[in-house]
Amino acid sequence: MNPNGKTALITGGAHRVGRAITLGLAQAGVNVIINYNSSSEAAQKTVAEAEAFGIKAVSIQADVSKPDQVRRMVGEITGTFGGVDILVNNASRFTKTPFPTDDLTLWHEVTGLLINGPFYVSNFLAPQMMKLEEGVIVNIIDLSAWEPWPGLAAHCVGKSALLALTRQLALEMAPNVRVNAVCPGPVLPSPHYDAERIEQVRRDTLLERWGSPEDVVRAVLYFVESDYITGDTTILDGGQRFAHRKFAGA
Repeated sequence: MNPNGKTALITGGAHRVGRAITLGLAQAGVNVIINYNSSSEAAQKTVAEAEAFGIKAVSIQADVSKPDQVRRMVGEITGTFGGVDILVNNASRFTKTPFPTDDLTLWHEVTGLLINGPFYVSNFLAPQMMKLEEGVIVNIIDLSAWEPWPGLAAHCVGKSALLALTRQLALEMAPNVRVNAVCPGPVLPSPHYDAERIEQVRRDTLLERWGSPEDVVRAVLYFVESDYITGDTTILDGGQRFAHRKFAGA
């Protein structure tokens, strides 16, 4: 797909990696729809930054874990743009969910956003997207799709499910819609990381450096433009998942 002149919906598109994806698509000539839940000010700022590239940009509020709100958002998109060519399921909430627990609230909030959200958005956009000659969905996952992280049960299960959903949707939506996943590793430090933690992460990659949000943008555009790839995943982690072998030896 040539991205120029296409329309994309980016969930969670006003913050961090989501913002970088929004602006990267805008720079490539894509009209962008920024979905946000509570970050109205950040979304409007990102709209203005995207419009500087000469494309059309809007923001739409919706909690993607709520099907009625997703239906409303899709209705607004259809009324304004007629539909979308590109969907980036990026919305996420990185919150600890201890196990075992007596309070299931956070479990439902995190998995609702990571599992139900991408399903609802893809599901309600699917009829329109499948009528196109070409369409693209890119899901943003992370290394927890393959490995457990302490205290993050809901996040890890949610990202694992999103990887599985990537493959399932690639099958269900073929041949007109391609569905792939991008898995960033250390590309943007958490606001809670101190200098020591940032340096530790740098050392724990084979390339001995952090990546950048722009690395994720390039991967998303690669999947948009590469029309013979579907059901696949690309990992951008600087070799972090193998670095322990470097220090452990043979």
